[in-house]
Amino acid sequence: MTTTQQSKARLLHRLHRAGDPLVLANVWDAAGARLVAAAGAGAVATASASVSWTLGFPDGDRADLAAVLAQTARVVTAAGELPVTADLESGFAETAAGVGESVTALLATGAVGVNLEDALHGGATPLRPVAEAAERIAAARAAADAAGVELFVNARTDVYLLAVGDPEQRLEAALTRARAYLDAGASGIFVPGVGDQETVAALAEALPAPLNVMAGPGAPAVPELAKLGVARISLGPGLASVAYAALRRAAEEVYATGTYGALSGGLSYQELNQLLAD
Repeated sequence: MTTTQQSKARLLHRLHRAGDPLVLANVWDAAGARLVAAAGAGAVATASASVSWTLGFPDGDRADLAAVLAQTARVVTAAGELPVTADLESGFAETAAGVGESVTALLATGAVGVNLEDALHGGATPLRPVAEAAERIAAARAAADAAGVELFVNARTDVYLLAVGDPEQRLEAALTRARAYLDAGASGIFVPGVGDQETVAALAEALPAPLNVMAGPGAPAVPELAKLGVARISLGPGLASVAYAALRRAAEEVYATGTYGALSGGLSYQELNQLLAD
């Protein structure tokens, strides 16, 4: 742990304010980190799906942890003075102790925040049992404490994203999980898959910690989410989806018609090159 890393960690905590949310345009590489920083980001975040895709893996705990950490280190360097929070999916480990080891390795990249989800990819149930997921959060917190870093542990529950259980019971199920994760040492709660304002407001009111939601087309705008008490808004893999869609359009055009119209409006070579020259 360095003084700089600790100051970034404290800043990341302060940036989570209900009613004045931290907005994260999630990236997957160094150029993206520079671009969102220049656009006015207060912090930089990775998205696990976006990082996995650029490394050649599908999302869902399938990526190579060493490659993910190397990519995170590049993002941290490119982000400069801005704090970086990284998405480690469910921790890239079978056991809670393994999650702690993953978090220790993450801290070595200079990151000061982490997302940990309770989804059980390829398991018999969509979500890990609450106690097991909480134990993994506790291991992450213990690893950060041992390193002397006030890591922002953003505990994600996929109750809504994976449509688990009876729709009328999902709010209470999400809150039950959230409270267990907070008791285990989480700093904030991430509930992706929630879009209606009534549910967002209910979550924000019930949780004694910063609420993170994922936004995209059709979701309430940032000012509306702020009024509902949200403290953090993420775009998730949205930017990567747009970037890859642009790539596909341009590729399909040149192979189908031999024309290059889809390449118009791109950033210039000079601009991108200078972006990473410093």
